[in-house]
Amino acid sequence: MNKTLKNQVQLITYPDSLGKNLAELHYVLRRYLTEAIGGVHILPFYPSSGDRGFSPITYDIVDPAFGTWKDIERIGEDFDLIIDFMVNHISRQSEYFQDYFENGKESKYADMFLSFDKLSPDSDISEEDLAKVYTRKPRPPYIMLDRKDGSREKIWCTFDTDQIDLDLTSPVTQGIMRHDLINLARTNSRMIRMDAVAYAIKKIGTNCFFVEPDIWEILEWLREYSLPFDTEILPELHEHYSYQLKLSEHGYWCYDFALPMLVLNALYHHTSEELKAWLNICPRRQITTLDTHDGIGIVDVLGLLTQDEIDRTIERLYEKGANAKRLYSGEEYDNLDIYQINCTYYSALGCNDDAYMAARTIQFFTPGIPQVYYVGLLAGENDIELVERMRNGRFINRHNFCLAEVKDAFEKPVVQRLLRLMRFRSSHPAFNGELIISDTPDDQIELVWTHQDARATANIDLRTYEARVSYSYGGPDPVQEFMV
Repeated sequence: MNKTLKNQVQLITYPDSLGKNLAELHYVLRRYLTEAIGGVHILPFYPSSGDRGFSPITYDIVDPAFGTWKDIERIGEDFDLIIDFMVNHISRQSEYFQDYFENGKESKYADMFLSFDKLSPDSDISEEDLAKVYTRKPRPPYIMLDRKDGSREKIWCTFDTDQIDLDLTSPVTQGIMRHDLINLARTNSRMIRMDAVAYAIKKIGTNCFFVEPDIWEILEWLREYSLPFDTEILPELHEHYSYQLKLSEHGYWCYDFALPMLVLNALYHHTSEELKAWLNICPRRQITTLDTHDGIGIVDVLGLLTQDEIDRTIERLYEKGANAKRLYSGEEYDNLDIYQINCTYYSALGCNDDAYMAARTIQFFTPGIPQVYYVGLLAGENDIELVERMRNGRFINRHNFCLAEVKDAFEKPVVQRLLRLMRFRSSHPAFNGELIISDTPDDQIELVWTHQDARATANIDLRTYEARVSYSYGGPDPVQEFMV
């Protein structure tokens, strides 16, 4: 069975964000999105002890609160299915770590974890070397284990204290990961996102992020167990756009995490120069996003925008951002402003329907396969109440919609406009061809896709936010157009 990924719009959602579980999610997909999307990325649905699924306890079962593997398989029968695998870590509550915590070096899983005595001859690492490590969290990259017998041990932990890093050089780790990867690839999944893969290599004296050439060996090892089942892998990392170019050069799918800020800059300041420059060089085999379960990334775009342009765009976002506050992207709300801004994309554009549709038009005409986050699909605004309740800035963009809310949201005019554009992007053959970026004034952008005789053109006015699409299928077919 060939499971080639469709060049159609994909949805990103939690298993319980469009309805309360996978069965209700499947209903929403079938009821509203059959013609609009070709795929769905379901964020982690495994039993987890934190980080809304990204601290997996096991990959063997689906969290019973969401459903079963049968629910996942049924969705995969109707849509291209993208699922997650957390390369860097496992839950502190997993049987592997719990056994290690209880039995120490006598545990059969001891070699899975990165005790400091594995990383340093004297079981210690200098503050200077620890300071080099890229953690993206305001804490050192380790925790102290206090065992019942009174012994203490430092163990590597890059992210939250519940997410324990794995030693990917260990045969024990490799055996367990091999088991998990083969089982995940054998499902109906078309793609497995390799979450946090850039943190998987630990070499003292480096920043322990995307360490070359080791990272390429890890990626090839991961791909080895998915490709026999025609399942692609998607390395996930948020950093300077040059990392995505490297992934593309090595033949991997990658993300366009630079696009969200570039589009905001273009719409806020009515300029297409920086956006056009990126579209000319960006990878073609990529996944494009404007919004995800995380915030709007900042570090990804440095060099495509100057620091002054980034700062101006951030200032404008906070002016327009419908209750977005700086502290929601800061340490007080478990985030760091240097890396991301927490705000829904619809709110970032001042809840202006025309500006929002202009942004989606740019995204859908950007090279790659577009993903639309479920909150963005429903033109969701910042959920301030949820942020304050959870004390985590990322929840500003993580509202769960019950089926009644979903029904109401799909009736909104802006959502109906978006659905029309999604249906067009998912069905027109021109997007299987080549992109031409027209020479236009700086406050406009025209993107033209051609494939054989088929043609699709988007004209966006960056001042008025008017977006128009014209298209034909070739031969005697007349040119048609619609306002987005």
